[in-house]
Amino acid sequence: MRSHQILLFTKLKRKLKWLSTIVKDLLSKHNINPKSIDILVSNCSLFCPKPSLTSMIINKFGFRSNVKSVSLRGMDCSAGMLSISLVKDLLKVHKNSVALVLSMEVVTPNGYNGKVKSMHMANILFRMGGAAILLSNRKQDKHKAKYKLQNLVRTHLGSDDRAYQSVHQQPDEAGKVGMSLSQELLHVAAKALRTNISELSPLVLPYSERLQYGWLHKEDAEASRMTLYRFGNTSSSSLWYELSYLEAKGRVKKGDRVWQISFGSGFMCNSAVWKCITNVDPNLRNSWSDRIHLYPVEIPEVCDH
Repeated sequence: MRSHQILLFTKLKRKLKWLSTIVKDLLSKHNINPKSIDILVSNCSLFCPKPSLTSMIINKFGFRSNVKSVSLRGMDCSAGMLSISLVKDLLKVHKNSVALVLSMEVVTPNGYNGKVKSMHMANILFRMGGAAILLSNRKQDKHKAKYKLQNLVRTHLGSDDRAYQSVHQQPDEAGKVGMSLSQELLHVAAKALRTNISELSPLVLPYSERLQYGWLHKEDAEASRMTLYRFGNTSSSSLWYELSYLEAKGRVKKGDRVWQISFGSGFMCNSAVWKCITNVDPNLRNSWSDRIHLYPVEIPEVCDH
């Protein structure tokens, strides 16, 4: 067996152990029997093993044979919102159901080892991470739920060549495959965000406030900046690390609305608005519990030399 195959199988074993832990913790926390899961959706952009990640979880926990399972690949950081969107639509059709979403990233098997400096950016930014989320349309679960999904808007600019080519996986001149980020990326992301907000804002904002949506304060981006600082970019799961940060800080109150925004290659911008429907205890254990008191930290400005 070749060395890269040994590495792949080693990573797969570690991934399954880590993924199994977060699923077990979530199901135990809410006293959910694995056989009561009706829908299972996973997303992992770069890592696509066989059997699939959903099949591994079904085997590990003994899910029912008629569980509706889907494994999504590609779409990068926006894939988490796509999983939520898919589950939302499935729950409209399948009444009295419980869904489990696994949003994660594994970067090691796809690391770039070529000589083009700009293509090493993905190696620097991205890290392994993941989250497990339970969603339900059962009446008996309402008292256990923390949030209610109110709106979800998806924007895809793939018909625009500049947007389509802004994030691309491709080989360099030596045939080494890596991620290429174009100089147009920030402009494309800004356009996608504007398009997405223009569709979302009438759904969630009164007319008098729509002109102010672009004015974000520094604290509005704190959860995102601290997550990037501590965990790196964990792709689609970053949104859930950020929400956990806000919860651990005690900043999410009953009645508050939380706006999640994600971007992905294609080029996509997806956003969801959740309403907090319970009093969130900041002392509940999550990924920030051991050191939330140390944050936020000051991040020095990057200067050109």
